[in-house]
Order: sequence, then structure tokens, then C-alpha cells
Amino acid sequence: MSRDSHGELVVLNEKAAAAKAHATGGRRRALLYGAIAALLLIVALALGLGLGLGLGLKHHRDSTAPASTNSSGQSLPSLQPTPQNNFVLDGLAGQPPQTRSYDFVISQVLGAPDGVSKPMLVVNGMYPGPTIEVNQGDRIVVNVTNLLENRTTIHWHGLFQNQTNYYDGTAGITECGIPPGQSLVYNFTLGDFSGTTWWHAHYSTQYTDGITGALIVHPASPPPVKFPSWDHELVVQVADLYHTFSSILLASYLSPWGIDGTAGDEPVPDAGVLNGLGQWGGGGDYFNFTLEANKTYRIRLVNTGSFASIRFSVDYHTLSVVEADGTLVQPYDVAGVTLAVAQRYSVLLRTDNSTGGPFWMRAAVQSDMFTYDEPGQNLDIRGVIRYGPTANDTALPVETDDPGVPSQPSLQDMDTAQLVPAVVAPAPPSTRQYPLTIALELADSQLFLGFMNGTSWTPLQGTTTLLQARAAFQGGGVYGTEGGSLQSGGQFMVTEDSVQVVDLLISNLDDGDHPFHLHGHRPWIMGTGPGRYIGQPLNATNPLRRDTFLIPAYNWMVIRFITDNPGLWAFHCHLAWHMAAGLLMQINSLPSKAAQLDIPQSIVSQCAATVDGAGAR
Repeated sequence: MSRDSHGELVVLNEKAAAAKAHATGGRRRALLYGAIAALLLIVALALGLGLGLGLGLKHHRDSTAPASTNSSGQSLPSLQPTPQNNFVLDGLAGQPPQTRSYDFVISQVLGAPDGVSKPMLVVNGMYPGPTIEVNQGDRIVVNVTNLLENRTTIHWHGLFQNQTNYYDGTAGITECGIPPGQSLVYNFTLGDFSGTTWWHAHYSTQYTDGITGALIVHPASPPPVKFPSWDHELVVQVADLYHTFSSILLASYLSPWGIDGTAGDEPVPDAGVLNGLGQWGGGGDYFNFTLEANKTYRIRLVNTGSFASIRFSVDYHTLSVVEADGTLVQPYDVAGVTLAVAQRYSVLLRTDNSTGGPFWMRAAVQSDMFTYDEPGQNLDIRGVIRYGPTANDTALPVETDDPGVPSQPSLQDMDTAQLVPAVVAPAPPSTRQYPLTIALELADSQLFLGFMNGTSWTPLQGTTTLLQARAAFQGGGVYGTEGGSLQSGGQFMVTEDSVQVVDLLISNLDDGDHPFHLHGHRPWIMGTGPGRYIGQPLNATNPLRRDTFLIPAYNWMVIRFITDNPGLWAFHCHLAWHMAAGLLMQINSLPSKAAQLDIPQSIVSQCAATVDGAGAR
């Protein structure tokens, strides 16, 4: 999609867009603009980010000389090691419902996850942050204290937050953000969701700098179908890693010349991590699991990264996929699993290999979306699994290319089209359909932005769309048109004040893949394919249900969900750079019921606080 000189939207067909991209020799055309005016614009933008770590507009960076103080000149404390038990679950499944309380302190530290020192934003001094392990029906109480110099929020990814939309943790939509030096208590009871998920900051690109952690919800009862069992459970969080603070990278990405001289080229990561540890330039360390032999382990995988998909595998071991984003699936044996950003899978691994080990766990950062070379980049991230005779051996596995699973040479990597829900849940017939287009382009503002149906999301300041919707309804109207959409002031939303079965007919007009996430719901993935959706057959029999799904370049996808959860729910690309560029819309479900939600005063009062440079973009 492009804009003409009058700001009107012009939709390019897929063939024309592909030819244009090819003719320019890159994913997006290079653009030349007035350097002085653009520089002033980007300086203003960087200052507005409020993170106080300086401005860098080149993609070639000196990673050996990080900032060791914050903008107030105070020395940064060092990142603390994350304890091993953060990645080994406690086995509390089956306990009666209870209240589980946590204290999160968000601060800035100096860390070196892969051996390269860099400023980070973390919870409780460590990366990844604390794992929350709970059961369905539990009440979660998390007291979050913000020691940063700008606002922050915590989003509980995948949780439905039914009747507690105000605790969804989405800046500008459900809350204004916790001001510096203040605290907020997130207090909600777990409903229907169970499975593997995560929590993370949802304010600009903060989670890129380290505000992430696993969230595991055990079901209240066994599944109603025969399902495999396991002996122990582990958590593996994989992510891409940047040596430069995200606010600096974001300013360059949004600029008209981009981070590498081409508008729209996303920042390319320097490396990656597996459970917070990676390797770069001969430094770093390897995360290690020491396990029992002849046991079955459920490994809960989460991609907590910002841009790249990551392929996970264990040398010489079959992985059996049994869960995707909280949906149990029929066991599916594979050699490797690729996770798009924010996706989760559970795999079963049997510790019965007789070759002696130890064995590499591999987190291979996928480079298919990268548009330039990053000097010194390491995309082959590894950890170690030991068991049996080598359980106490400190030697590393033999250095080799990925051997796969030699005992099963025909074993393939996971194909998401082959994932079949273990519990059959047909999709109900659709009652509403909304066509959506996804595009990224240089806007009239000379910023490179994301657009959904021609609107680039701009987070509200001093209020939220939830508060505005409540005020509008209590004043005798609704925020948006029933059965229609509102596109005004950087807010694009569809409104349904009755329970409807909604289809979003999504056309990706961009030349890149987009992992989209729908808050507050777990939609049915009805179908996908090349080009636009023009009525192709959909699968309503037993489609996969998940909250984060990858829409390939120049492809369509149809998702279906029910508007039975009152509140304002974000639907956005989970690539951190794209969401910060405005690739987000909202679902306004049941505004008459949302207006009756008892929004805590602590949420309302956030918006009255004045914070310099606190813009969520």
C-alpha cells in the first residue's frame, strides 16, 4: 500500500507490489528526503521516547562500550543470574484454587546475556523474569513497581481477562501506564485459559530490552480425551537479542532513511538467547538442563523475541508437539519446531538416547526477514541437555552441524497445517465479516508506519480507549458504530454491542510475514492462502485455535471469534517494531457491558500523572 501526494490510500495489487519490490532491489524502496528537517523530526521522536539513553541513527554500533549509567548519571546495577528453578516447574497442578501473590520491581540494569554488555530493562533484577506457575481458577495478584524513567505496563499474553479488561496491560487502550516511581496491583482470577504463555511489557518496545517472563496455567481437570502423559515439565524461552537499546533502534527504524539507508528495513538482531543465555564473539554461556534418564519431559517453548522466528531442536531427539498457544493438539512427531514471535508450543522429549550425550539444544534464529548484514552476528544459539552417564559431565557436546534425528531420517520439521486440536471444537457460523488490510509505508509525517485499513494506531495520551468508550456510552452513545468501524484520531476499531461470531478477512499487502495476536480471545484459524480472500473455502470442522498466528507475505487469512468478552481488545502485529509503528487495531466488544466494569481508581489515576516524554510510541 502507498500514499499519493494528497494522503489518499492507493492499494497496490500483489503482482504490482512484488514487481515494485523486485525493481528496487530490496524489500522496500529507498527514499531521499530533506536531511535537516528529517533529522529534527527523529531527534524529537527519540526525546519523546523518554528512555534517556541517547540517539543513534546508524546500524553499525560499538557493542563494547555500553552506557553504564542512566540519564540521571546514576550507575546501573548488574543483571542478576536467573535461578535454575525458574525454568523447572514445581508440580503444583491439581492443587485447589488459591491466591498466588507476586512482587515485580521493574528497573534498568547492565547485563551481558551473550557476553556483550548492554543496558537492559528487567523484572526483579533478572532476565528472563520470574516464571508464574498457576492453576485454572487461581487468583493472581501482582504488585508491579516501576523504577524506570518512563511509564510501563505488564500484559498477560493469551489470558482472556473476562470482566477484568482493565488489567489487560495495554498502554493507551486499557491503561495509561504505571508512572515512574509508582506501583499498580494487577488482580484477576484465571478463567478458561490453560496452557503455556508469557507476560511482557506492552509499552513501546520495552519488552525488547528484557521485560519478559513465562506464565504457565495448569488445567483444572484432565482433558476429555486420551492424551500422553509426562514425568516432568521444563520451560524454554528463546528470543532474538539486540546489543543496542530498543528506543535508539526504533528511532532509526521509523525514520525516512531507515536503519540501513532503506525506509522500512527493520533492525536486525545481533544474536539470540535460550533461557537468557547466548553466545557472541567467543563470549557468553550455555544454558544447561541436567535431567533424569528414561523419563518424558514436557518442554514448554515460548518465543519472547521481537522480530525473528526461531527454530528449536535437540540433537538426536524426536520432539512430539502436544500444544499450540494453549490448545492441546494430537501428538505430532517432528525434528524441529519453529516459533514465530509470541507463539508457544509444548513438546514431549524422551531422555532415552543411548549415545551418551551431552546433547545440544539449538535455538536457530531465522534470517528470512533480515534485509542487511549485521557485523559479527551469531544466529546459532545453543544450550545443553545432560542425562544418564554424562549427567555430571561439564564437557560441552561435540561441535557439529545439526545432525537431526539419525534414527528417523524421514522425520520432518513441524508444519502448522498438520496441527489438529485434540479436543474437537467446530467453529460456529459467522454472523459478521470485516475485511482488513495490512500495510507498512512511509507516511506524510515522514515516519515509516504500519496501517490497518489505512489507519496507523497512535496510543492515546492522558486517557485510554476503554475510558473513552465508557464515557461515551454513559453519555448516551457508543464509541464507534454498532456493526461498523471507527477510524479517527489514530484509532481503528470495530464495535459489536451484541454477541456476534466475527470473521476478520485479513489481506497482508506487505512483503513480510506478520505474527498477529488477538487479545482477550483464542480465535479459530479458518484458512489461509496466497493473494486476497475472495471467498475461498474455509475449515469449520475442527480448525486450530490459537491467539498468535503468522500471516505470510502477500497472503490472506481468516480468523473467527465470538464477541462475548466485554472491553477493548488489541489486535496487532507482535513484531515489536511493527506494533510501535502503529500496526494495531481494536475490537470494542459489548460496550454496554464494558461500561459497567468497575475500573479501579488506581487505573484511572494513572492517566492524571504527568510524565515527560512518556509517549508509548
